[in-house]
Amino acid sequence: MSVCKTCDRHHTTVCIFDPNRPRITAYHIHELLHCALRLQEDDIRMIQIDGPHRRVYVKFVNNDRMMAVLLMTIGQLEYHHENGAPSLVEVLVAGLGMKRVRIAKLTLEIPDGTIRDILAKNGEVKRITEEQWSRMYRHSVYNGIRLAEIALQTGPGIWTKEYDMYRNTYWQECGI
Repeated sequence: MSVCKTCDRHHTTVCIFDPNRPRITAYHIHELLHCALRLQEDDIRMIQIDGPHRRVYVKFVNNDRMMAVLLMTIGQLEYHHENGAPSLVEVLVAGLGMKRVRIAKLTLEIPDGTIRDILAKNGEVKRITEEQWSRMYRHSVYNGIRLAEIALQTGPGIWTKEYDMYRNTYWQECGI
């Protein structure tokens, strides 16, 4: 069985702003990253603003700086709008939403329940479908590839062993 993820975000966090609070401007996002997260220009490769969903994606130059930000914020920080209203901002590893995974080289005899059980450690499996040959061919039948849609877990449960190793090292260096 071979598994291919269709999309991944590496070294990227997402800051999720409260949709019930006023919108934050690009200028204030940059100030938040500099002041609250203590990020310098050399730490960041890209900042992408998703205004309608009130999200800001920050791609870091390396994983170490991203992990330091996640440890510092412990998943959230408080932002004060220009009118002084406080707002909690979630700071998470990006890409922990829905994932589509292609699973190849499976026979029809392997039930979806088995695949669901194997993938469940990563989150809730929403749907498993069989990929079909295109209608341009004579036989539009199953081609041996299944597509699984998974709502990935959020928070420390899904973070990698690398995070745990980094966290242990970080706490040891800080004397905690």
